[in-house]
Amino acid sequence: MRYLLKKLGLYAFIAWAALTLNFLIPRLMPGDPVRVLIASSEGAIEPEARDAIAAQFGLTDDPLPVQYLDYLRDLLHLDLGVSLSNYPVPVSEIITSAMPWTLILVGVATVVSFVLGTGLGVVLAWRRGTWSDHVLPALTFLNAIPYFWMALILVLVLAVGLGWFPYAGAYDRTMFPELSGPFIGSVLYHAALPALTIVIGSFAGWVLQMRNMTVTVLGEDYVSMAEAKGLPRRMVLFSYAARNAILPSITGFALALGAVVGGSMLTEVIFNYPGLGYTLFKAVSAQDFPLMQGLFLMISLAVILANLIADAAYVLLDPRTRQGA
Repeated sequence: MRYLLKKLGLYAFIAWAALTLNFLIPRLMPGDPVRVLIASSEGAIEPEARDAIAAQFGLTDDPLPVQYLDYLRDLLHLDLGVSLSNYPVPVSEIITSAMPWTLILVGVATVVSFVLGTGLGVVLAWRRGTWSDHVLPALTFLNAIPYFWMALILVLVLAVGLGWFPYAGAYDRTMFPELSGPFIGSVLYHAALPALTIVIGSFAGWVLQMRNMTVTVLGEDYVSMAEAKGLPRRMVLFSYAARNAILPSITGFALALGAVVGGSMLTEVIFNYPGLGYTLFKAVSAQDFPLMQGLFLMISLAVILANLIADAAYVLLDPRTRQGA
């Protein structure tokens, strides 16, 4: 508990730093979002209306510390401001509508990729020196292919060439979003190809990492002692070798889960998938500073929370962490 409390204090400080940077960076960037909004509208705007719009974006003439306190108060009320490109829609509403698409697609694909990759990595490490080693060059090549290139290849072959999957969108546009069998089937059908892209693009990396770590752990003395005792091979493999070999992968998996909130931006952009990554791409293209600020804040807090969960998992998996506390 003492170890976790130390980590909790550290991540609380990191979260405060992320909140502060998220407040300062948009105000230090060149450009005026109010001026951009006024330029996109027709006709002249009265000074009173301009001041009201500036107040909505938190860009008042108050001193910076006062604006900072107002910013923290708005965050406590879950008020992330108003979107510039979708004015006057609140940023929180846009993020709330886009987040389920990303969590379902990228989240499930990341977990499936991690589970399959680490499991196969353990098996390949246990069967090292056999025919299974011939799989390693193919995995290395697969790991070197970027996400966007993999997505383009799959779109060209499976969507355009064979016509097995749709190449854009999250569901059939002729359908109304509702909790029904046909709509859910359409969502799964449209998500199959982007999910396959994410799984194939990250699967090989988990396999190689877990396989190399397991091979290293299998050479340790305590594993040899467990084998000399005559323990079952499955117990030696999973309770002694894999449990320790997976520790470095826990950190990588936590970072991957944190990145889920940001979505696989290139994958979502290529497939025109309405998740957080695609929303961030549109916000950057439209210079929508409030929406970018809200998305960056969500991504930062998600990464911090994921690392905190990883540290808690370390305490459960590695007794040396409890002793060091």
